[in-house]
Amino acid sequence: MAATRTIIRTADVCDDHPEARVCELQFRDFAAREDFHGEAVTFATFEDNKGVRDILVQGGDGKVLVVDGRGSMRRALCGGNIAALALEHGWAGLIFNGAIRDSHEFTDLDFGVKAVGATAMRPRTDDIGRQGEVLNMGGIVIRPKEYVYADRDAVVVLAKPVHG
Repeated sequence: MAATRTIIRTADVCDDHPEARVCELQFRDFAAREDFHGEAVTFATFEDNKGVRDILVQGGDGKVLVVDGRGSMRRALCGGNIAALALEHGWAGLIFNGAIRDSHEFTDLDFGVKAVGATAMRPRTDDIGRQGEVLNMGGIVIRPKEYVYADRDAVVVLAKPVHG
């Protein structure tokens, strides 16, 4: 018998926790789940995804990788193979302030992937990305180890988990 998954709505989180910070970016959903939550792992970059795979293979254990690609739509920060690797290693979801590619490969993946959009161009691999950075995106600050709640309405960040 499959385990029952608790769906947590961002509107409810905001109603119950006025300290919640709502990311102002309008993300699109690309994978099978529109809702997910977990501890934030942060990565700052620009059109370069070298380092993302290394983070993902460390294992997500229900965490959410938040990648600030500064909103660039020129080069993708993730493709279907990397997304499948994230799912395989237990990540609850991926959030990209930037683009993904091969979006057709994300459709059946049973976890969350949000991005600003999609493009066909592959990422650079200059190794300029940095893990564990404090991110400033969508009008909010996102720190490593904070808690991220995401659904079709929004991405919400709090200092710690607020659900049971």
